[in-house]
Amino acid sequence: MMRNGDLESRGGTKSRAHHNSYQPYYVETSESQWTSWLVPMIVVANVAMFIVIMFVNNCPKNSDGFRGQCVAKFLGRISFQPLNENPLFGPSSNTLEKLGALEWSKVAHQHQAWRLITCIWLHAGVIHLLANMLSLVFIGIRLEQQFGFVRVGAVYLLSGIGGSILSSLFIQRSISVGASGALFGLLGAMLSELLTNWTIYSNKAAALITLVIIILVNLALGILPHVDNFAHIGGFLTGFLIGFVLLFRPQFGYLETRHLPAGARLKSKYAVYQFVLVVIALVLLIVGFTVGLVMLFRGENGNDHCSWCHYLSCVPTSRWRCDN
Repeated sequence: MMRNGDLESRGGTKSRAHHNSYQPYYVETSESQWTSWLVPMIVVANVAMFIVIMFVNNCPKNSDGFRGQCVAKFLGRISFQPLNENPLFGPSSNTLEKLGALEWSKVAHQHQAWRLITCIWLHAGVIHLLANMLSLVFIGIRLEQQFGFVRVGAVYLLSGIGGSILSSLFIQRSISVGASGALFGLLGAMLSELLTNWTIYSNKAAALITLVIIILVNLALGILPHVDNFAHIGGFLTGFLIGFVLLFRPQFGYLETRHLPAGARLKSKYAVYQFVLVVIALVLLIVGFTVGLVMLFRGENGNDHCSWCHYLSCVPTSRWRCDN
């Protein structure tokens, strides 16, 4: 999710797994492999939406020239705004706002709640779009192949909305766009999926450490200016909780015994702790969304309830400030 001052921004086939102890993410089970089509469609939709954004932006006609000349003028109507206005090779903030960027005042006071969803499909520039779509391909395809498009789609969309809600509560002087809240939701779901399906993974420690490092590095990058880390955090927390609800699987004890002769006693498909986690996660999700939406539509500022939370999105240094 980007923000800026100007731009404040199964049909699948059956496959049988074989043991390989050198793969840290190996799952000790055989299961259907779904065909991934939703993630590629999301990528196509985001690219198409960006082209529409640039067409509406129409830099040659709408730029006043005060901040410089349009970039890549040979593209005509879809050329980019001057780099000193948008260094990500994209449209103006006015265009993004018009097409559905997340803006607190319009959501809280003008009943434009649809912006909580539309902002997920907008990007601030080519660089922003490429970074998010490459991340989506690497993260999303693996999840969709394992769990199918319905569950992954639910994680993606709800995480994006969760990120938008938290962003609106804490960032109220700029607009915000991008799919990174939804992407962080997929990362959060990967973490909770690993934890709730712990017994069917080999090399558990390696898998957990690798995933945690990836998450922490990405969250750390969010403290840079003009990056909406609240969308990242909100999306991650939402996806983490949804993962416990939607992505739990039969444990290996059941899978080992399900091919026994008829009448043989089978172990339970699921562990008790999995059901406990489902209940806890559902309660936290409902409470979190309810409290967040109530605060948002009352026009409250999250910073009034947390004096230090603004450091989660931007840490001032000698090279940049966070108040502009």
